[in-house]
Parts: sequence; C-alpha cells; structure tokens
Amino acid sequence: MVAILVVATVVSGFAGSPSPSPPVREGAPLRDPSQLVSHRGVLRARLVVERRQVEVAGRRLWSLTYNGDYMPPTLRIRPGDRLELAMENRLGKYTNLHVHGLHVSPSGNSDNVFIHIDPGQTFHYSYRFPDNLAPGTYWYHSHAHPISGVQVAGGLSGVIVVDGLKRYLPPGLRDITEHVIALKDFQIQGDAIRTQDLHIGAPTNRTVNGQLNPTIHIRPGETQLWRLANISANIYYKVHLDGQRFQVIAHDANPVDRIWSADSLLLAAGSRFDVLVRGGPPGRTRLQTLPYSTGSAGNRFPQATLATLVSEGTPTHPVELPATFAPTEDLSHAALAARRTVVFSENKAGTEFYINGRQFDMNRVDIRSKLNTVEEWTVRNDSDEEHSFHVHTNDFQLMSTNGRPHHAHGWQDTVNIPPRGQVVIRIHFTDYTGRTVLHCHILNHEDAGMMAVLEIVK
Repeated sequence: MVAILVVATVVSGFAGSPSPSPPVREGAPLRDPSQLVSHRGVLRARLVVERRQVEVAGRRLWSLTYNGDYMPPTLRIRPGDRLELAMENRLGKYTNLHVHGLHVSPSGNSDNVFIHIDPGQTFHYSYRFPDNLAPGTYWYHSHAHPISGVQVAGGLSGVIVVDGLKRYLPPGLRDITEHVIALKDFQIQGDAIRTQDLHIGAPTNRTVNGQLNPTIHIRPGETQLWRLANISANIYYKVHLDGQRFQVIAHDANPVDRIWSADSLLLAAGSRFDVLVRGGPPGRTRLQTLPYSTGSAGNRFPQATLATLVSEGTPTHPVELPATFAPTEDLSHAALAARRTVVFSENKAGTEFYINGRQFDMNRVDIRSKLNTVEEWTVRNDSDEEHSFHVHTNDFQLMSTNGRPHHAHGWQDTVNIPPRGQVVIRIHFTDYTGRTVLHCHILNHEDAGMMAVLEIVK
C-alpha cells in the first residue's frame, strides 16, 4: 500500500518559505481515466452521482463519485457533436453539471448552471456543439451554488477532451501517445474525503488521476501529448518537470498560433494546458508542483512530487516541431461595443467575497452584453490575494496584466489576477444568448459570493 502524501498548505502569516512535502514512494504506472467516446456525431452517456467508498491514493475512502469512481470517465467528443447526458443524483443534496470552457448554449437543458437536480432526480442534459468548437482539454464538475466547492473537493470533477488538436502537428507526431494528467486534491476526515468545513490552507493530498506519484513511461527522444488539467476545487499548481521544458500547444483548450515553451506552468484554479513532452536520456525525472504563494491574504502551497517520468527502452529520433501551429482570432483591433470594469474584493476576515461590491444573486443580472459584439473588460483585484477569473460560454483574449501588454498566442477561459492588480481582456460574444455567470474559480470564494450573472442578449 502506498503511503498517503500529506501536503501542508499554510495560510497567510507564514514566516519564511514553505517546507517541501515529505518524500513520497514511487507509485504504480499511470492509469488514464476510462473514456466515453462519441459515435457518429453523438455521445450518449449517463453519470450517476453518489457517495461511495473507493480506492484513492492507496486507501479506501468515502468519496463523492461519478459512476462510482473518484477519477470518473473522460467524455470524448468532436466539434459538431451532440452530447446527450443523463445525470442521476443519488446524493442527499442537490447538484448539477457545468462543462467548463465549452462554447455551448448556457440555456435550457444545456450548460445551465442555474439548474438544481434534487436527490432522487435524473436530469437529461442536451448539448449541441458548433462545428468550430476548439479542440483541446476541458473538464466537467458540479456548479451547485453555494456548495460547488465541497462537491468538487469531495470528488465531483472529470475531464472532457475535444478531438482535433493533433491535426496541427507534423505527420510524424499525429499518432503520439497522449496522457490525461488530471490534478485533483483531497483532504481527509476520518475514513472520508472531507466535504464540510473545507479550508484552502488545510493539509491536502495531491494526486494525478487519483494516483499518488504514478510512473509515466516514455522512450528517449519520444514525444508525448500531456493534457494538464487543474480540476481541483481551490488550490494552485506550479507544474515543473526537472531538466525539461513544456512545449505548449493549447491553453484552456484553445490551440496556440505558435508553440511556446516554459520551464514551469502555473495552473490557477480551473486552468489547463495541452503540452508536448520529450523523453530525455534513460533515467527518472520528477514531475513536481513548485512552492507558490497567492499573496499575503492567500495561501502558500509547498513543493510536492506529482509523478515520476521514467525514460527507458529503444530510443527514437525526435521530430522537429513547427514554427507555427493553429490559426487564431486576434481581437487587438476589434471595434468595441463597450468597456467595463469588474472589481473583485473581499472583507478583511476573508469570509465574504464580492464582484463590484455585491455578492451573488441568481435573480439579478449584473452585466448585460449584446450578441455578435466585442467588449473590453478591466478586471481589477482589490484584495491581497490572487483570484482565478473565469467566464462561461465565451473565451477571451488577455490583453495586459498590470499595464504590461500580453502578446497572446490564443484565447483562454481562466486568468489569474494578481493581488492589488488588474488584467484587461477582450471577449467576443458569439452564437449563444442567455443567462450565464462569471466568477472566481477558487470555488470557496465563488460559494461565498464572488460570482455575477452575465446575460447575453440579441
């Protein structure tokens, strides 16, 4: 049995640097989640939500599950597909489902986060995706207000893959091995994953696909596609692979116009990166999350080992990557229908959170935007901790952070806002009208009021 890794995450007031987490024993080979795959343009699926005792990170724990698993099936679709999904709620609380990042209707039986599925009910979701849906890695999770944080932390999150990303790769890389690297963490209370009194700064356990330090096998010189996804409720990951650089081909399921590389990648709450990883010389390399602070009023997350990359076997000749990748839309010179300021703030105790001075009210429209227009939003953070800004239905282009221009290589659906700082984004409202939301994707903050209603009208 593998020992549980306890990662001490410390709240503000910490003196000095956070200590690295204790060494963790190398685990079993990485298990990619099972898949539910569309066929002839349709994916018909059923998700049963219930509390069950499952094996996670080497222990038997009570968890909130989809289809009986802590790491539930990956939903795999193509642009233009239809998803018919029945969700049966066997919990003692209401729940619902959000397909994070997907450009799809926010109304009716589609990505409608105002739906409550009560205990004992089965709700039939129906999603019709556009032909130009961006390929990449998305995720699904509970968005039941104000209990989304505890439900996601309890286990209710999984991955969605939209196929089509590999078509932009050179022919020699279109059949490469790919892995889901789903980053989920959990806190323990007795023999269960905690779903009450959830504190971001409490000791937590970081897993990859529900495993503790799994091994990922690669041949020297081989290139693999890794789908890095932060599907935790609240915490951040600063992902680093010793001695290597990530080659980024998509950010928040938006293919980049040119591949860019990074020594480490910050996955704020809710964000994803699709990256290429190349096998180095024979040996073992640690995939880690590095120490990271979200500000004096936030949290300090210590270093931890996430997985071990094992390079072995017959070497393969590396394939050269292209200078350009996928076409993207640039909003830099778009005509603007409106400019808005969106302010994130919180009380001194850090117990109440606000957008433009108000807490969430599902019956109040906070922003009303017109379909087929582009708007520029200045999103300002008036607190002393970072917030992970996320908007539903339409992705956006990041223009600047703290006044420094950002040369985006694609769009995104989540952006980290520095303490006492601001970002400027441009967003194009296309295809869909209806009521949806924008919020902080640190779900404890969302549940405590940091969410607003956006209505898109004709």
